[in-house]
Amino acid sequence: MSRASQLQQEMGLGPAWLPRDGWFERHPAQMQRQEMRAAAANAAEEIASPSVAAAAAAVNDSPSLDAAAVAGHATEPAAHPTPLPDAPIAETRIKLPRLEWPQLQREVADCQRCRLCETRTQTVFGRGNPQARWMLIGEAPGENEDKQGQPFVGRAGQLLDNMLAAAGLDREQDVYIANVLKCRPPGNRNPAPDEIAACNGYLLQQIHHIQPTLIVALGRFAAQTLLETADSIGRLRGKTHRYQGVPLVVSYHPAYLLRNQPDKAKAWQDLLLARKVFRQAAN
Repeated sequence: MSRASQLQQEMGLGPAWLPRDGWFERHPAQMQRQEMRAAAANAAEEIASPSVAAAAAAVNDSPSLDAAAVAGHATEPAAHPTPLPDAPIAETRIKLPRLEWPQLQREVADCQRCRLCETRTQTVFGRGNPQARWMLIGEAPGENEDKQGQPFVGRAGQLLDNMLAAAGLDREQDVYIANVLKCRPPGNRNPAPDEIAACNGYLLQQIHHIQPTLIVALGRFAAQTLLETADSIGRLRGKTHRYQGVPLVVSYHPAYLLRNQPDKAKAWQDLLLARKVFRQAAN
């Protein structure tokens, strides 16, 4: 049996968590942008003087905050948030004061910021080397992750381990793995906008602490959340994006690959691209 056949055999495993259509339309950033635009339209009808109109134009033309600065700073959610219409997602979500790594772990473990705390078995903080230069970001914990408190376990996790090993990476030493959400949505349903907002500060702080050279977004949900887009995986993969100045490569979620064997070759191409981008960024 050839090495390629052996890799394919090793990668032919288990179930998948599939997001439903329409998630992006319910994204917190999208919903708040729609609300802001509706409010702006109503306000425009009441504008009576050029000076007021000029002020409104100035607000619309204001530059957004630096996302790199947002990564390490956080505040409690405002009672009536009013972000700029085109503000990045990172600026419209719940954020936290800067925490040290052990504090951040405890904060996640005790988190009660959304309804998922009522149904989880335990939180899933992350796994790997906090000093790793690769950071892999998945979507949300599944049933096995919820039980074990670790990301990417079970058959999908074994597939990911095999892929990393084939690329010359050790899961425990060379990468750090986390999810956008730290709690499992019941039944692996799509996360609600307030759940995304509640967890965003944790992920931003993880990225700030790790300071990865490269980020790999695994799955449509992770890619669309990080890149603030409704584009499909097919449109996002095969190119280099940037998240807060860090190169980002998009690929399929390992659980998806378990049901879609032909796309494993594409996922391998994504991993090779990620390795190339990493080497360029590291030099």
